[in-house]
Amino acid sequence: MDNFISTFSGLVWSEVFIGLCLITGLYFSIRTGFLQVTYLKDMLRLLFAKKKSDEGISSFQAFALAISGRVGTGNIIGVATAIFYGGPGAIFWMWIIAFLGSASAFVEAMLGQLYKRKEGNEFRGGPAYYIEKGLGVKWYAILFAVLTVISAGLLLPGVQSNAIASSAFNAFEIPTNYTGIGIVILLVLIIFGGVKRLGTVAEYVVPFMAGGYILMTLIIIGMNYQQIPEVFSLIFRSAFSVDATFGGIIGMAIAWGVKRGIYSNEAGQGTAPHAAAAAEVNHPAQQGLVQAFSVYVDTLFVCTATALMILFTGMYNVTEVDAAGKATTFITENLPGVDYNGFTQAAISHHFPGFGNEFVAIALFFFAFTTIMAYFYYADTNIAYLIKNERAKKIVGLLFKVVFLSTVYFGTIRKADTAWAIGDVGVGLMAWVNIIAILLMSKIAMKVWKDYKEQRKRGIEDPTFDPKAIGLKNADFWEENNEKK
Repeated sequence: MDNFISTFSGLVWSEVFIGLCLITGLYFSIRTGFLQVTYLKDMLRLLFAKKKSDEGISSFQAFALAISGRVGTGNIIGVATAIFYGGPGAIFWMWIIAFLGSASAFVEAMLGQLYKRKEGNEFRGGPAYYIEKGLGVKWYAILFAVLTVISAGLLLPGVQSNAIASSAFNAFEIPTNYTGIGIVILLVLIIFGGVKRLGTVAEYVVPFMAGGYILMTLIIIGMNYQQIPEVFSLIFRSAFSVDATFGGIIGMAIAWGVKRGIYSNEAGQGTAPHAAAAAEVNHPAQQGLVQAFSVYVDTLFVCTATALMILFTGMYNVTEVDAAGKATTFITENLPGVDYNGFTQAAISHHFPGFGNEFVAIALFFFAFTTIMAYFYYADTNIAYLIKNERAKKIVGLLFKVVFLSTVYFGTIRKADTAWAIGDVGVGLMAWVNIIAILLMSKIAMKVWKDYKEQRKRGIEDPTFDPKAIGLKNADFWEENNEKK
């Protein structure tokens, strides 16, 4: 079974798919005029907008909910994995996919807002909704919804709970099954409260967890500031195959940099649009810009901080793999007997002996737990899309909660490599379907973006949106909202 999962993951994450991710990000970057740079000021201003309602959450809450999904084990263990398989040069390719991917994240989040709808007392939206309304291809929308329920509900949570349990055992010797039970109890208290409670928890926990972790990494970076030029030089040399030690694995650097970059920041994967759709904004592009900035926070800030900390201290190994993807010989082996799960702990313990395991265990708990929360919301949103009957929806929703919590628990006692491979399959399948969809909907996305830009150029600080004015159909919420006004 492990070999089958590994082989299937390799097919999903083929060179064709990695190239598609890069090309899609570049395409949307060019089409939007590289908004990653030109509209950075708007991103920061919109991030802290306080607008929310009984149905929607604020832009910051939606940002925090999306960040809770983006910032997870990928920022700690994922970075270490990229270095282990791709060398230091993989970090450069994580930066590239983050910069280009922020444009993809903008488009998918904007589309999520454009085709959201009000269900009960909250907003719902995401790729399934915009595929049905924007593309008009119902079966493709159902395909994405089913893949998301399977991926976010069954395949991905185990990666996060496995990381929490492993780090808790290494740091505090807490049995993994006890950790699993504890995680499940905490989730029960949160997920039965709906998106409003998820957004509130994320709003307070995310700044705390990300801030504390970045502070620790900044302290270690500050202690090694003289090595900054040398480490950046190593990253660039390794990325472009001119480094004597790592130059021969440039293909692995690109593959693992893009792979772990997407796993970490989720740009183009189709998960963040669910959170984006829940926000209360006056124009779809506003939440698109906020979500584009969240990719920066995830990869350019948090992932880079982890990478520098590891590379400064030299607490890492780099391996070569055979045709089957199995590690064979080591190019660099600074930590004999330690795999990528221990790099970050070793880096912190290098400066703070006896503290690394404990700190990373605590950080991983917050990072991974909030990601599990986000996964639940993504899956729950797609169940709501698939099942229209309210009674059936409640029954299926309750059954799904039980299955989801079981998946989280069993993830804590699963082998790490298997958990990661299963998670990669989930990420890849969703991203394949979503990236094709947003490329097909690029004309619609650019109409919305053009409308926002033109209003901003006229000096309107808070643009409003009328889909009929720009010739768009099926944006039901916005049409009904304008009629009420």
